Amino acid sequence: MTLAIRLRDVSKSFRLRHRSPFLARELLRAVMQRPTRVEVFWALRHVSFEIRAGEAVGVIGHNGAGKSTLLSLVARTARPTEGELEVNGRVAAMLELGAGFHPDLTGYENIFLNGMLLGLSRREVAARLESIAAYADLGEFLDTPIHTYSTGMRARLGFAVVAHVDPDIIILDEVLGVGDAAFQDKCRATLTRFRAAGTTMFLVSHQPSNVRALCERVLWLDQGRLVADGPTEDVLARYREASQQLATRTAAARPAAGQSGTTPGS
Repeated sequence: MTLAIRLRDVSKSFRLRHRSPFLARELLRAVMQRPTRVEVFWALRHVSFEIRAGEAVGVIGHNGAGKSTLLSLVARTARPTEGELEVNGRVAAMLELGAGFHPDLTGYENIFLNGMLLGLSRREVAARLESIAAYADLGEFLDTPIHTYSTGMRARLGFAVVAHVDPDIIILDEVLGVGDAAFQDKCRATLTRFRAAGTTMFLVSHQPSNVRALCERVLWLDQGRLVADGPTEDVLARYREASQQLATRTAAARPAAGQSGTTPGS
C-alpha cells in the first residue's frame, strides 16, 4: 500500500495576542509597554489518519472546526506544532481563491507565476498556456490585471492552472462553492478525470452533494479533533444528525418570540 498522506498525533496551535482598545487615556500605559495578553489557540488536537495513493477524501465540520488548518498542513504551507506529518508526491493546492496571484500582474502573467509556484517550470507553463487560457475562458480579461477580476473570474483562472499541473495530490478548499453553474460542472468533470487517473484528492466542502459525488471517504472534524473517519454516507449521516440535534438545542435555548424575559410592569 502506497501512502500519500500520513498524520500521527498532529496538533497545530496559534498564538493570539489580545490588546485592549487603544484610547487616549491608555497612551501612558502603551508608552510604558504594558504587557499584551497572549492566548494559545489549538486549531487541531491529536489528529491521526492515513490516506492511500488514489483515494478521494473529504473533510467536513462546522466553521472553526480546523478544516482549513488541516489542509494547509497537508499542503505544506504551515507546519504542525506537534506530531508527525508525511506527504508523498507533487501537491497542487487551491486553499484560497487568488492565492499565488499578484494583483498588479495580468491574467497571463499570473498563469506563469501560479504555475511555477505549483511546481511547473516556465517551459512547462508555456507549453500549456493555450490550453490553460481556453479552460479559464476569460477572453480579453487575461490581458488585464488580476485586481480587476471578480471572485468567480479568479476562481476560473486558479482552477484552470491547477487542472494543468498533473499533481499526485490535489487539495481544494471550498473551490466548488464559487463561480457559475457551468464553471462548477467543469470543476467536477476535471476532478472526476483526476480521480480516474489515480490522483489523490483531499477537499473541504460544505456541500454534501459535492462530497458524495467525489469522495469515497470522509473525515469529520469538530473543535480541532477528528471525531469520525469512514465511508462517505456513514459519516455524512452522523454529521447531519449531530447538526440537527445542535439546531434543536439552540432553538430550545432561544427565548420564544415576543418574550422579553421580564415580568409585566417590571
